[in-house]
Amino acid sequence: MSIAEIRSLISQYLIHKTDFVKVKDRLTEDQLRVYVDRAITNLSVEEGLEISMEERIALIRSFVESTISLGPLRSLMEDPEISEIMVNGPDKVFVQKFGKIVLSDIKFENIDQLHHTIQKLLASSGTSGRIDESSPYVDFCLQDGSRINAVVPPCTIGGAVVTIRKFSDQISSVDDLLQRKMFDKKLAAFMISAMQAKLNVFFTGATGTGKTTALNVFSRHIPDHERIITIEDTPELRLKQDHVVTLLTKPANIEGKGAITIRHLFVNSLRMRPDRIIIGEIRSEEMLDLIQSIASGHSGSLAIVHSDSPEDAFNRMVTMMMMAGLPLSTQEIRAQVARAVDLIVHIELFSDGVRRITNVTDVAYDKEDDKTFLRDVFHFVQDGKAEDGTISGHWEQMEHWPSFKVKFDRHNVKLPEGFFKS
Repeated sequence: MSIAEIRSLISQYLIHKTDFVKVKDRLTEDQLRVYVDRAITNLSVEEGLEISMEERIALIRSFVESTISLGPLRSLMEDPEISEIMVNGPDKVFVQKFGKIVLSDIKFENIDQLHHTIQKLLASSGTSGRIDESSPYVDFCLQDGSRINAVVPPCTIGGAVVTIRKFSDQISSVDDLLQRKMFDKKLAAFMISAMQAKLNVFFTGATGTGKTTALNVFSRHIPDHERIITIEDTPELRLKQDHVVTLLTKPANIEGKGAITIRHLFVNSLRMRPDRIIIGEIRSEEMLDLIQSIASGHSGSLAIVHSDSPEDAFNRMVTMMMMAGLPLSTQEIRAQVARAVDLIVHIELFSDGVRRITNVTDVAYDKEDDKTFLRDVFHFVQDGKAEDGTISGHWEQMEHWPSFKVKFDRHNVKLPEGFFKS
């Protein structure tokens, strides 16, 4: 008898001759293992089956994995080298490993098992989200911080699509990112000082480049005595300070009412006596509220914007301001953005799988000429590419002080002697 036939027999035994269906959701993983092992023993005696120890272990693992929330994805979630998991239907599971996407050998038995896994993941997240034909997509986080997006028919063809961005607790400090060559020591020292000087910093880049990770790491250098309010769609930020308040958006209910947006939460956060406001991602009209709050004294704000370059990020900020319907010219809006934003930190994922800060850009406004301009405080210069695809390079730095020197002086933040020329 093949292992597949034995597995089918055990499955039928568990469903029809035990109370497995009733108790499985109440059992821990270890209790599930014991339960399945006992069922295999009983079935072996009744049917006279000969199952080797290796086969028994594989069968137990298979049943437990299909029962607990992670299902067949468990081994991928436990692999620290995998940063993202992309399920394109039951028989195509891709992973991102060392920055590169490859097809894994993991498969779901059928569409039903994939849908069951999604429902288990959603239930284990503790959120109030739902996914079915009437609400065919959902975005949520697991207890460990991993972010999951799932889409099911009729919005997809060939089964559900699941994207999991794993949360890594291996990256918790600037030194961790230095080891991964995201930046050099001089750039790191400057960014730490920028946090302490309460600069308004926007982290930009494409999806999966490490924007949230960089924001998480550098934000840990915000002084402990400050009251920090974070605003997000899903809880991805992991700040280490004690005085942190986390606000989360709320989707509309089944009638399409009751949605609470980033903008709603941001306006409310201004009444919560914040020293710092950190926004997980800015997409729309909330940009206006952020710029106006900075202008009214809420300095030190941090945010994330998707873009392809610092210039694109600045233009997106201007466009989002215009979406609010301000009766101002484009030049006036550009000036408002430039006066509020101090730094754009742009991050890219290179072909060798390394995420690097490519630009730390000063956003400035010249009153005399009434012009805005961007200039790099640091930028990455690629020196070469080895035969194995590894990219080498270095970071070049501007010589003179950027436009926000006054903030360093106001907060008495010192850089090493000679860091910039006066």
